[in-house]
Amino acid sequence: MTTKPSITAKYLPSTRSVHAGEKRVKPVNSLVDPVFQTSSYTFENMAAVVAYQEAHNRGHVADEFEYGRYGNPTIAAAEARIAALEHTETAILAASGMAALAYTFIQYLPGGSHIIITNDSYRRTRQLVEDHLKKYNVTCTVVPFGDFSALEAAIRPETRILFSETPSNPYLRVLDVERFAEIGRRHGLLTVLDCTFSTPINLTPLDYGIDVVIHSATKYLGGHNDLLAGVIAGSHKVVDPIRGCIGILGGISDPNTAYLLLRGLKTLGLRVQQQNHTAQQVAEFLANHPAVERVWYPGLANHPGHEIAAKQMKGFGGVLSLTVKGGRQGSFQFIDALEIPFISASLGGTESLVLHVAAQAYSDLNPEQCLKEGIPQNLVRLAIGIEDAEDLIADLNQALNSIQS
Repeated sequence: MTTKPSITAKYLPSTRSVHAGEKRVKPVNSLVDPVFQTSSYTFENMAAVVAYQEAHNRGHVADEFEYGRYGNPTIAAAEARIAALEHTETAILAASGMAALAYTFIQYLPGGSHIIITNDSYRRTRQLVEDHLKKYNVTCTVVPFGDFSALEAAIRPETRILFSETPSNPYLRVLDVERFAEIGRRHGLLTVLDCTFSTPINLTPLDYGIDVVIHSATKYLGGHNDLLAGVIAGSHKVVDPIRGCIGILGGISDPNTAYLLLRGLKTLGLRVQQQNHTAQQVAEFLANHPAVERVWYPGLANHPGHEIAAKQMKGFGGVLSLTVKGGRQGSFQFIDALEIPFISASLGGTESLVLHVAAQAYSDLNPEQCLKEGIPQNLVRLAIGIEDAEDLIADLNQALNSIQS
């Protein structure tokens, strides 16, 4: 039984989302990849053990397994599908998006090294590099998003990684991926990009020369708000050492999660296309509503990243942010009046979700500290699901009209 080579070689993203990484003939002729619920694997005799170990020592053996911490057929199928979507050689499924980031940094940031990160990034990522990694004598410089002069000026002899995300969280800034990759390549640095918001449907950064792509598969890749997982994708040369690190430290995913992810990936193309389309309509509506101060969405012509997004992305994504008139009170009134979106910290699933950024993601900071981080008290992030655009717009309209000064 072999993976169909034509799926990764010539088919478009939605076809890959359904088929890539699968065996053409599965155990007992099952149509769907089965869940291999096992912690260990057996060998027929010692000759098979020796053959396995010799092959394993020469490199990754995709179709044979010894122990669950080092691999599982269901997990391997999910990894192969994601690698195909990202136009690359391999991918790793980790326990969460933060685990995927942490293991990448652990592998490539030895004590005494230095990482550069852009400022408009997920707060937990900032905390990981600014607070936790310094315990291991790893230093960090934060530079303004998209300021490539500042990025190059921050490079030191001990710098090892350039990190950013696109679109960014929460202001949906869009990185010039090709330029970012070129700087890393010229200085011999590893470029790592969190593409959770863009998904491989809208952007495949490895095609532009990025070394490692990270996803919180909890979001769009899973797509149904029912799993936690992270993804690391790239070449064997770069990613396989991280796989070895995870095998030792143990932050792996599990076969049930991989099964849910495989199922979610089958509709990734359909979901993202719908979310792209609906988010564009919602953003245009909100940008013209008198109760909205400003909207951040790459699909709007006045967004600072619109031009580069239109050049390198196939769609503008399903997340937007807005500031609501009436300050903190007005934004609370708006959120509480919504009937369709749920108040939740996640994104990328079938349900629309709304997040008050200061009250949820920055709840440990006072208003003055939030403003220093660029987070006003009326900033709201809206993650579009797959509901009908007309219903969402009507709901947003009534919620905005309910705001009382």
